[in-house]
Amino acid sequence: MNGYPGNEGLINEMPAFFKLFGGLIVILVVGTFLYIIIRGFSTWTTNNAADIITSPATVLDKRTEVWGGSGDTSSSTNYYVTFELADSTRIELPVRGDKFGLIVVGDHGQLTYQGKRFKEFNG
Repeated sequence: MNGYPGNEGLINEMPAFFKLFGGLIVILVVGTFLYIIIRGFSTWTTNNAADIITSPATVLDKRTEVWGGSGDTSSSTNYYVTFELADSTRIELPVRGDKFGLIVVGDHGQLTYQGKRFKEFNG
């Protein structure tokens, strides 16, 4: 007895399609969460294993990505800066908002980064 009188056979009486569909939804939600966690952990370990590099760089571009903010909810902003290194390679790194405001397109300076993790830019 499950403590709900009259509902003992509810699951047993449910059509197989609904059982299958419900199971797929649960698997999809759990799988999505696992994928996000594993991907985040993988990125974190890759960045930690990378060397910390300091290189002369020029700021080529800055961009923001705003998401959320519908109705009564607040929005969030991600900040990115594209740098051109001394060997002409380009790298776009996510940057905190307080650092983003201090970096100007066209600045020349020393970029310090680790994998895809921005450390600092001294221009």
